Amino acid sequence: MSKIDVTQVMVEEHKLILRMIALLENNVARMEAGKFRDWQFFLDAVDFIRNYADRFHHAKEEDVLFKALVDNGMPRDNSPVAAMLLAHDHGRAFVRAMEEAARRAQAGEAGRIPPIAENARGYIALLRDHIDKEDHILYPLAERVLPEAPRPGMLRAYRDAEARTPGLEEKYRRLVEQYEQRAAA
Repeated sequence: MSKIDVTQVMVEEHKLILRMIALLENNVARMEAGKFRDWQFFLDAVDFIRNYADRFHHAKEEDVLFKALVDNGMPRDNSPVAAMLLAHDHGRAFVRAMEEAARRAQAGEAGRIPPIAENARGYIALLRDHIDKEDHILYPLAERVLPEAPRPGMLRAYRDAEARTPGLEEKYRRLVEQYEQRAAA
């Protein structure tokens, strides 16, 4: 009998996050080429990152998956969990700086393109690497090392986390789709 998969939900959420990352990358390039000045996009991307990637997705990772790994023998410090938590913190710093620059640009302040681009690119690179490590190293490791006993409770905890934010996943899926349609037009 195979174990209950406790990481597939995370892999699926990564797909939507990567779609937003692709939009961000494309719009940064267009902005630097003088073809894109929709500052609201960058603020919407920040909102997506904070509420979908961070509060919705990372909360499940940090509060459920990483906790289960530590509870089942993985060290909290100097471990894959510590590295992932550090990356989450670095990502938050890039997002704060990108938001500040986009707000200032939206308010009419000149010279905000370089800090928007620099922080967006930092976040893009960090997150692509981070997701790759989770999908190909940490999650397969978790599936190998976590015993069966905590798995049903982990899935319940994911569902409980989702229930605390009804409609959130659908809201952000629609946001990404709307920006993808605009980009294709």
